[in-house]
Order: sequence, then structure tokens, then C-alpha cells
Amino acid sequence: MTAGRPTAGARPITSRRRLTVPAGVVSVMVVADTLVINEIFRSIQGESSYAGLPCVLVRLTACNLRCVWCDTARAFYEGAPMSVADVIVKVLEFDCPLVEITGGEPLLQPNVIPLMSRLCDLGKRVLLETSGSVDVSGVDPRVVKIMDLKCPGSGESDRNRYDNLRWLDKKDEIKFVIADRTDYEWARTQLATRGLNTIATVLFSPVWEKLPLQTLADWVLADNLPVRLQSQWHKLIGCR
Repeated sequence: MTAGRPTAGARPITSRRRLTVPAGVVSVMVVADTLVINEIFRSIQGESSYAGLPCVLVRLTACNLRCVWCDTARAFYEGAPMSVADVIVKVLEFDCPLVEITGGEPLLQPNVIPLMSRLCDLGKRVLLETSGSVDVSGVDPRVVKIMDLKCPGSGESDRNRYDNLRWLDKKDEIKFVIADRTDYEWARTQLATRGLNTIATVLFSPVWEKLPLQTLADWVLADNLPVRLQSQWHKLIGCR
């Protein structure tokens, strides 16, 4: 998931309590109009077609997957409850037009759906970063869905929910995080057989410090793939 470090002047949530959250089990700790939040902060958007833009990131607690290269394991369990209204107040303090909802896996918490709709109502451009393993059909159509298809190298490719593709459109993005040549060839096959570039923008991203960006670029160019190469800007500029 997209990460980032709070920039100077940002006011991230610093009050956290450790929650014992079994993987994928969030409903037991969700009450009406409440979310469990890992952190809220402003940084530079690190991935997707929106990379490089100032962005408020709202990171929700809990994830049902355990990708071997995950860089946000702190979001599996750490978080504190906040009302949807309080989350919105915190987001608005940053006076930033772009907001990303991330995790963990944000769609495990049902109250994220009304949160995203209310942010859209307030004129925010809302991005949702989701693993692709949870149903996206209930997401407000104004929200930009950035959805992973997990490659074999993640250890979670059998959890891909391909039915989610029918809920994507041209404003949305499909992301492959690629660890090696096997992952690349798998992603290339998915791209071709499912016609993914006709559905949404397709992103190819190397696993940080495992697959060189230049190597992935060479493969994409050699095969003339209709995809957008991306890295992780937040890491390139020294953010976590």
C-alpha cells in the first residue's frame, strides 16, 4: 500500500493503541459511524497516476492479506477509533484537494464507504487503494479505485477477486507489484487475456529494492506493453 512520511507542518494522529485484530476481522471492533484509523497525515502521493501531488493519506487499520513484501505491516493491528465526522474534520484541516484512503485494506471497514462519499460531496478528489481481494461494488462511482492484482511473488495471488474488474472504469487504475521475471510474465498474461488496458489505466511497479526499476522498464519497452511504469516517489524522496 502507498506509504508516506508526514511533511513539515503536518499533524498526524499520534495517539494509537495496539489492537488485537485477527487478519481480516474488523467488524467486531467497528461501531456505528466509527473507523479504526492507523494514521492521518499529509505527504506527497507516492504511487499511481497521481504520484507527485500533495495528498492527505487516511490509513485504516487491518488487512486480510499478508504479502511477503508488505511495507505497512504496522497497519495490521495498530490504530485508534475515530468517528467518520472526526476523520473528515482532520482531513479538512490540511486544506488539500487530494485524499487517499489506504491501509491495510480499507474496505474491510464498512464505514469507509460513507466516509469516501462524504469527502466527494465536499469536493475532494478521493483515491481508494485496495488490494483487490474485497468487493468494490459498493464504492461511490466518483472515487478513483486503485486496485491491485496480486502477482504470484506476493504469496497472495489466489486471493484476487477478478469479479471486481467489472466495477472499474477509465478513471480507475489496476496495479501490479512485480518482484521478478515470473511476476512480470504473469502480469503480462493477465493484461493480454483480460484486456485490462481497455478497462482502466494499468500500472507496473517493481518491489522496492528487489527488482530494479530499469530492468522492469526494459521488459516493458521490449514487449511494447500499454502500461504505465511507476516507482514509489515517497521512498525516492526519503519518506517511509
